[in-house]
Amino acid sequence: MSVDVVGDFLTIIRNAIKVYKRSVVAPNSKLKEGIAKVLKEEGFIRDFKVNEDEVGKKFLTVYLKYIKGSPSINEIVRISKPSRRCYERLNKITPVVGGLGISILSTSSGVMTDRQSKKLSVGGEVICHVW
Repeated sequence: MSVDVVGDFLTIIRNAIKVYKRSVVAPNSKLKEGIAKVLKEEGFIRDFKVNEDEVGKKFLTVYLKYIKGSPSINEIVRISKPSRRCYERLNKITPVVGGLGISILSTSSGVMTDRQSKKLSVGGEVICHVW
């Protein structure tokens, strides 16, 4: 069993994109919901939904987005890992791929993009880069 549940979630999405799946199912958590919400707001996925099975366990279904047959997510890379956490201050947040991509941060104000964190003047743990 893996300790890095966010890394597993990103790997599920990355593997599904490689084989052009329409949707993926992953175990649910508040952090994963926050990441999915940011991906939806930025237009990288179509939608996400929280489902519950008959036992009461919650699952997160992510509906992937493709534009003219190519995935809208070109790369999704885990930055902060359980073995090495990466925190960035407000003035040290670097743009991803010259501003074409986003960094997803976990801040005291919740999960958000690098642009949103600059507007709110907060830094935090860099979860991943998406472009």
